[in-house]
Amino acid sequence: MAVLTAPATPLSPALPQAAGPSCTLQRSGSLWQLGIEAQELTTAIGQLAEQLETDDEDTRAQALGELEAALLAEEGNKQALAAKAAATCWVIEHLRGQAAYRQQQAKRLGDLARSDAGRADALEESLIFVLTQLQPAATRFSFPNHELSSRKSQAVVIDNEEALDPEWLAVKTTTQPDKAAIKEALKAGRQIAGAQLLSRRSWRIH
Repeated sequence: MAVLTAPATPLSPALPQAAGPSCTLQRSGSLWQLGIEAQELTTAIGQLAEQLETDDEDTRAQALGELEAALLAEEGNKQALAAKAAATCWVIEHLRGQAAYRQQQAKRLGDLARSDAGRADALEESLIFVLTQLQPAATRFSFPNHELSSRKSQAVVIDNEEALDPEWLAVKTTTQPDKAAIKEALKAGRQIAGAQLLSRRSWRIH
């Protein structure tokens, strides 16, 4: 496999493009030659990242395996490894930034949806109020393109829960593991069936 190197100053990452059927980080063609630019590395890794959207576990595993193999292949070549790792970090940061933006847009659209629904409800209540004032006995109103219909229902309203006798109260009991207490006991050396203490190291890109 050709040894990959990158410029000393990486270019800004390109937005990940749609993955092609033969997207790969390990090619013998002209794309992966000595002196490849960081932009091309970032684009190729972005294409691999696109394949992670699939529900097909084999496709996901293949994409991740290809990236891992490309990184492992640079053992002993710090410059090439750094170039591929930096390109991967660019893609990670881009995806997380995009996720944050979409979350903000989702919240904004959710707020707009609630506002629209609230205005619709207010208009409906006002319309029904006026119509029932004009025709108190009516249970249905028909218009050229719409119809308002009603149905009777019954609901229990609890005015004062404390005033109810115990026979009218449903008892719900829930349990959940006390992880804080279990953690302290395990750290103290106790053996607890069904629980174990795992040591983890968290990473972040900055």
